[in-house]
Amino acid sequence: MASGNDTQGTKGGEAGASRDPRTAFDAERYIEERLGQYQRWYDRKAVDAKTRYLRMRGTAVIGGAIVPVLVNVTLPYVAIVTTALSLLVVIVVSLESVYHYREQWKNYRATEQFLGRERVYFQTGVGPYNELDQAAAFKLLVDRVEAAIAVENAATLNTMTLGGGGNTETKLSDGARRQPHGDAEGGS
Repeated sequence: MASGNDTQGTKGGEAGASRDPRTAFDAERYIEERLGQYQRWYDRKAVDAKTRYLRMRGTAVIGGAIVPVLVNVTLPYVAIVTTALSLLVVIVVSLESVYHYREQWKNYRATEQFLGRERVYFQTGVGPYNELDQAAAFKLLVDRVEAAIAVENAATLNTMTLGGGGNTETKLSDGARRQPHGDAEGGS
């Protein structure tokens, strides 16, 4: 059993201090601390964006269906209620075009699913990790995971700033090997 001073306050303790910093982040630690952290984060964000999108969309659909009915009703204050409901529908639809919850939901879920597949492929040695030694497989895992995170970040920035459909599903399907390219830079 190690003494209290052996590893506290440093990453990897004394033994880790002399190791190459590139190998100090072993596969198990990377999977739990980096990949796992991002996978959980993307899952939470996907759930949140889906919830917001469905609430906003549901409000717009229900409000849009009720307004024509209210127009044909002759009750006191119906004109005020109809106007307020119409205004609510316009606000909700407008906010969806600003926040792009649907696109965020799709991007976050696609990235979370990609990270989960990469984890399973790496741990089972299938797919792109088939017939690779442990070091090469780990290097490929890191490359693919970090590329996927970069692609998703670029897609989210594109969606939020340009209002474009920065969908990561097709970008991740090619193995997350492409680096993100902005349209202004002439990228594909």
